[in-house]
Amino acid sequence: MPTSTISFTGLSNEEVNSSREKFGSNAITSAKEHTILHDILGILKEPMILLLLLAATIYFISGKYGDGIFMLVAIVLIAAISLYQDNKSRNALAALKTLTEPDCKVIRNSEIISIKTEELVPGDLMMIEEGSPVPADGIIKQANDFSVNESILTGESMAVNKSENSEEKAVFQATTVVSGLAICEVTATGNNTRLAAIGKSIEAIKEEDTPLQIQIENFVKKMVVIGVVVFLIVWAINYFNSGSMLDSLLKALTLAMSIIPEEIPVTFTTFMALGAWRLMKMGIIVKQTKTVEALGSATVICTDKTGTITENRMELARFYSLPDNTISKYSDGLNDMEKELIRFAMWSSEPIPFDPMELAIHEAYKQTAPTDERPLYKMVHEYPLSGKPPMMTHVFENASGNRIMAAKGAPEAIIAVCTLDDTQKKNILLAVQTMAAEGFRVLGVGTTTMQGDAYPATQQELTFDFKGLVAFYDPPKKNIAAVFQSFYQAGIKVKIITGDNAATTTTIAKQVGFEGADNHCDGETIMQLEGEALNKKVAATSIFTRMFPEAKLKVINALKDSKEIVAMTGDGVNDGPALKAAHIGIAMGKKGSDLAKRASSLILMDDDLSSMVDAVAMGRKIYTNIKKAIQYVISIHIPIVLTVFLPLALGWVYPNIFTPVHVIFMEMIMGPTCSIIYENEPMESNTMQQAPRPFTTTFFKLKELITSIIQGLGITLGTLGVYQLSVYLQYDENTTRTMVFVTLITANIFLTLVNRSFYYSMVTTARYKNNLILVIIAATIALSAVLLFIPVCSRFFQFEPLQLNQFVICIATGFISVTWYEIVKWIKRNKKA
Repeated sequence: MPTSTISFTGLSNEEVNSSREKFGSNAITSAKEHTILHDILGILKEPMILLLLLAATIYFISGKYGDGIFMLVAIVLIAAISLYQDNKSRNALAALKTLTEPDCKVIRNSEIISIKTEELVPGDLMMIEEGSPVPADGIIKQANDFSVNESILTGESMAVNKSENSEEKAVFQATTVVSGLAICEVTATGNNTRLAAIGKSIEAIKEEDTPLQIQIENFVKKMVVIGVVVFLIVWAINYFNSGSMLDSLLKALTLAMSIIPEEIPVTFTTFMALGAWRLMKMGIIVKQTKTVEALGSATVICTDKTGTITENRMELARFYSLPDNTISKYSDGLNDMEKELIRFAMWSSEPIPFDPMELAIHEAYKQTAPTDERPLYKMVHEYPLSGKPPMMTHVFENASGNRIMAAKGAPEAIIAVCTLDDTQKKNILLAVQTMAAEGFRVLGVGTTTMQGDAYPATQQELTFDFKGLVAFYDPPKKNIAAVFQSFYQAGIKVKIITGDNAATTTTIAKQVGFEGADNHCDGETIMQLEGEALNKKVAATSIFTRMFPEAKLKVINALKDSKEIVAMTGDGVNDGPALKAAHIGIAMGKKGSDLAKRASSLILMDDDLSSMVDAVAMGRKIYTNIKKAIQYVISIHIPIVLTVFLPLALGWVYPNIFTPVHVIFMEMIMGPTCSIIYENEPMESNTMQQAPRPFTTTFFKLKELITSIIQGLGITLGTLGVYQLSVYLQYDENTTRTMVFVTLITANIFLTLVNRSFYYSMVTTARYKNNLILVIIAATIALSAVLLFIPVCSRFFQFEPLQLNQFVICIATGFISVTWYEIVKWIKRNKKA
């Protein structure tokens, strides 16, 4: 970055370290810090833990110390697993927070460098510009056409103009720069800022629950209510039969524990946090975990052209000068008129360029100018990019008072402020059309003069002389055609929203195989439409050109009104409102403005739209895996509940086949299964060929819920069938209990394998890469073997050693009670074929 226009030195490294030791980092710390004790207290309030504590208490009161100790061990294990999962989720989110922390520019050791805002210290010279948040409190040292929106502090939405010479020269953390550029000395950081003093920390804002979160919470609440009702019924039945209050309570608790699906909320939180962490590893920063849920539902992606479809590698390619009415190629052999056009194009640009077109202009000026005039001039006034279509004007002056006023912008905007006759206008527009048809980005350049400092309120009030056109070529990205095809195959519509003209955009769109390239509409047309007419026009249009912030926002809202789930990419200040309004605002990590990053919910670190294909795939995979996990939980809870409840309610010979220790053992197996195995499942091969999931649809369709219920009833039929066979063969209670337990564990293992896909067979899913499958299943078998074959454990669980034929019956029954669903999947595949 050029530093010739910077006259400040800034802090040295030693001064930075000294200031940091004295004042700390530039971070607002909360008085309520997170502690392990807070986590433990939260876990102890969970319904399952409360039931376990109650059961342990009853065991100790009844003198069954072994059972009581087992319950306490179970509590410790479940708490440890919960703490591990919470910590893993929190670490993933902390990593995301670190990556989404914005950068800021500072002058240190006479150089402009970029640092994390947390690294700012009092005394630093920070450089803040249009679209950037103010990273710390400070005092303006130098400013050009500088204004700030301070509504976060004052509630006043109007921008406040500030300069080094005015009374209003202080800037405050978290306010936003509306226009211009300023160099400010940092006066306060972290908890010493005005923002911290009045308690406006953004972290205090509570994130709203997503539809899926609400659906899951409602489902769990209903199951808890059902559990309480059934608990009271079973308690009453047991008390009526036995007359023992504590024993009846213990048996009722067994059923209550089997009903409450406490794994589901933990599963949801874990999946979302780890999903965001996985996206981060792919270079996709998700600022809020709820975005992960929305990704799988996206139905429309609205994308910018420059830097998203194209390389954003602007190359100066063509010139048009009015006097000779010719289009010429950019080369070393430029005539004086073309050199003058480059000169005025440079003066109309920012003195410290960052836009690719302005960088190209500055480079061209450096190569073609006889002498570099830039160090001799200082910008004294600026009209930022504005108007429909937009233009910008800069005013420079040297020590002798010689003034240069130059403007550039959309050709239509420059034509509108220049003195031109109809023939000249016609020739200019024909040149614009000719260059745009070749895919060039075209800008008009004009100059003007004025005496005194009474600048008009808007640049459009000035009268300019038309100097010519400069055209840039921004080649399409090599992979963009494949990216579009991936979106189309996934049932996602793509719309281009750009500030460029229709001819240039259409040419580029056709080059990359964009569908509906000839179907375009401009921003002014959009602004004239309302209601149903607007919605129909937006739905039918593929390319939106000459768009400005209000028009972009109107398109996004129209798509939302049509029940589309909208993803919007953007990088500039003018994209902010639309990014904020979209369900998924996508900012570019490299070239995106700070305002765009703040307004977005997701950041592509490599500025590559192909990452969005991966992000959508990840969103769909996570949602599919959550459903698999929840369907598994429902299916396996049903046989546990019915195996506990039916023998008691129907008065069978062994009414209490399972005790709390058996139920809690099975709960400890099920938790890791749904949270660890299914979270690690790869994406199924047909995921990106399916239509997007409606965002408001409940996480289970009736058909899917019925499938889970039938699976659960199938396992129940198997376990109770083994129960009745055991009774028929006159086996004792412990042998019957052991056979039912083995059947249920076997069914659990095969349910895990079958539910890896509700379409593909177990043979196909066996090839999916998920090493945790073997680990978890092996651990389940090993733990079950310990309970069955080690005498001290089998006595504690009231199990009896089984004969080989008894094992065969149990394993075969467990296998058949689940794998019948493979026939259903086979029928599905044949129907589709």
